[in-house]
Amino acid sequence: MSSIKPSSCAALLFVGTLWLLSTFMTAHACPKTCHCTGNALVVQCTSRNLESIPSNLPKDTVVLLLSSNRIRHVPQEVFKDLHRLRDVDLSHNSIVSVEVGAFQGISEDLRTLDLSNNHLSSLPKDTFAKLHARVRLSHNPWHCECSLQEVLRELRLDPETVNEVSCYTSVQEQYVGQPVIQVLDSGINFCNFHHKTTDVAMFVAMFCWFSMVTAYIIYYIKHNQEDARRHMEYLKSLPSSSHISKDFGPGVQMLCGCP
Repeated sequence: MSSIKPSSCAALLFVGTLWLLSTFMTAHACPKTCHCTGNALVVQCTSRNLESIPSNLPKDTVVLLLSSNRIRHVPQEVFKDLHRLRDVDLSHNSIVSVEVGAFQGISEDLRTLDLSNNHLSSLPKDTFAKLHARVRLSHNPWHCECSLQEVLRELRLDPETVNEVSCYTSVQEQYVGQPVIQVLDSGINFCNFHHKTTDVAMFVAMFCWFSMVTAYIIYYIKHNQEDARRHMEYLKSLPSSSHISKDFGPGVQMLCGCP
């Protein structure tokens, strides 16, 4: 049997150590703009003037604090490698959009998600699919309509701030300024109103189309009646056979075959 030389063992041990060290550093590397602490890894990126969510967050991040920055968008799968994530704070930013799948890959054990005090007016229907986290959506300029109603149906709003999720604008003006949940609890269904609005729009479009067709038919008939009238007047103006016979005599009658 051949034996492994000590130098080879040392080389293998050195390579293995480097691999483990690089893996550990990759998992625990902290973005330069943030501060990371604790074994559970709290990543503190609050008030760092960030315009986007850092792409090199440690994979073992449990608590991610990104409040009070200038973040405007939450892109798709931005948290997909953070399987240990439990708490995310994105409050007090300038977020105007959250893409479908933005929270895809996050464990179902996510406990809290704070999107309060942003610039959100609407969200895609499946934004919070498969999440069981308690979500804060207060102090955003929400537009109350069908899609927002469907989003709220799929999530758990934070009970402490639920009444601070209000209609900044609405498909029905009388609900502006009112808490969304109270409006929905009163029996209002924005989706029904949406369907009615669509039906009315279709009816108006069909009425306009019917009116145009009717106007064209009336114009066509009137125009053809005018042509027919002129044609009849022309025929009436032609000399009759009796006039021909009187004016031109028997010879013309024989030529034209008139009796």
